[in-house]
Amino acid sequence: MSASLLLLAAALVCWPAPTARARLARPRVSRSSSPRRAADLTVLLRRRGVLLPAAALLGLGVAGPGGALAALVLAATLHRHRTAARAGRDRDAATAGLAEALSSFAAEIRAGAPPAAAASSAGADAHPVAARVMTLLGATAHLGGDVPAALRAARTREPAVAAHLERLAGAWSLADRHGIALAGPAGAVAHDLRARTRMAGGLRARLAGPRATAAVLGGLPVLGVLLGEGIGARPWAVLTGGAVGQVLLVVGVALVCAGLAWTERIVAGVAR
Repeated sequence: MSASLLLLAAALVCWPAPTARARLARPRVSRSSSPRRAADLTVLLRRRGVLLPAAALLGLGVAGPGGALAALVLAATLHRHRTAARAGRDRDAATAGLAEALSSFAAEIRAGAPPAAAASSAGADAHPVAARVMTLLGATAHLGGDVPAALRAARTREPAVAAHLERLAGAWSLADRHGIALAGPAGAVAHDLRARTRMAGGLRARLAGPRATAAVLGGLPVLGVLLGEGIGARPWAVLTGGAVGQVLLVVGVALVCAGLAWTERIVAGVAR
């Protein structure tokens, strides 16, 4: 029974939000970054405000006050892991989208289109982040503004591609300074972004093994409790039956979560 409740708690933490499923069903549209970030922050706060108290209440019902605290720590760790993984996927998708948009931009420039028209054409069916970058680039070029300065200013609004915007701004400045056609620097940046995307994908595949090992090691204490229950040692009764057991339960879950967070930090450092 206790194992079923623990599995139910894990399922509640991992269950996708309705907004995510609805977002998959909608076509992609280019919108301004501020309302989108505000909506994402609202959804994040709402999910934390529902999932964390639900996990704590479930832990309280299953294992008492110590179980509530342990469930809260576990739910926060899993939520943080999911948020980081989603941010990584969004960053990779934005990088790939910007690479494709810059390739289209370079092709339009080579065909004789002015920068503003080339940017508008390249951003028409691009990834939302790339579409916003192309819109900014085209509008600034059309008005005769400082495109490198506009791209550098956009880094705070587009954190997923902030470093790439700096590279693009440098390439644009180089073209302006030396009278080089924009197609060459833009194509070089696009080639670099595609190479970075391929390298990130390969690295992510190679790091899947260490991540799986960490997940298995993190689940071993649960297996130990289940095996103890199976042979009649009653470890669950010890963990939930007194103050010492409650403290051990919280400390054990906290150590497992700390190990998972430490492993993820090491893996993320390698990925960077």
